[in-house]
Amino acid sequence: MVSLKQLNYALTVEKTRHFKQAADICAVSQSALSTAVAELESQLDIQIFERDNKKVLVTPTGRQILEKARQIKLGVDDLYQIAAGQKAPLSQAMTMGVIPSIGPYLLPRVLPEVRRSYPDFPLTIVEEQSHVLVERVRNGSLDTAILALPYMLEGLHTFEFWQENFCLICHRSDSQADKPAISSDQLDTSRLLLLRDGHCLKEHALAVCKVKRKEGDNSLAATSLHTLVQMVAGKMGITLIPEMAEKQLLIGNSELKSIPLNEPGPHRRIAFVTRLNYVGVTSLEILMNMFKEQLAKNSD
Repeated sequence: MVSLKQLNYALTVEKTRHFKQAADICAVSQSALSTAVAELESQLDIQIFERDNKKVLVTPTGRQILEKARQIKLGVDDLYQIAAGQKAPLSQAMTMGVIPSIGPYLLPRVLPEVRRSYPDFPLTIVEEQSHVLVERVRNGSLDTAILALPYMLEGLHTFEFWQENFCLICHRSDSQADKPAISSDQLDTSRLLLLRDGHCLKEHALAVCKVKRKEGDNSLAATSLHTLVQMVAGKMGITLIPEMAEKQLLIGNSELKSIPLNEPGPHRRIAFVTRLNYVGVTSLEILMNMFKEQLAKNSD
């Protein structure tokens, strides 16, 4: 009979495309994992993986089997979540994703209060780009993710809890540094520094400023807001950052000036994202209210 353990092992092999790495993640020996996967293939009389010394590939039929395995695993996880829902709020483990343009600026504001109010809440946080987090929410390896909207999230629930605008960061010697606010048509877009492709903040900034995206133009791009701000401090250009990050990124840097972006807002919205049938919604609502309260306090 097919077991949940076999399905979990197979799904981990699919994710890593490596039997040794999959075994390490599952905390078993490679031989035990390989034997369990081989038994699964034998019981189904189907080859799920093609493997040699260099790579692991999923067969076309294997993809169908693994998709069903994912649905079974999600169903079993939901059973545990339903049972956990009868216990105290935030007493069960939660895995939460967060994007890099939110995590370092949101979490220090909200997690201390979460820990104070729910000291035994087992929370695991993963930082990744939006497309990775969305896929992990869909396949059940994350319970929820905190993303910036707008973003394509068909088939998922969103629980919006914050809105914010962008501000322009320039050097104090910049010709526009004395402006009380600045509109997109006043920006010198040839000097605009943005994050690399794949970061949704780049798409949001381009949309707000009505600037066309240039494919593959990463010559003056960065992988973090901190690096962008340091590039501005080095007089390499100007950049846009969300209000949430302003205080943390500019602290101790008197050479920089922050100017509100005078364009209709909000420029981005912050939300929890989860599966339609996720049964831990009550816990998400508690977190959402705590996050809103703490963000409001820190915005005063």
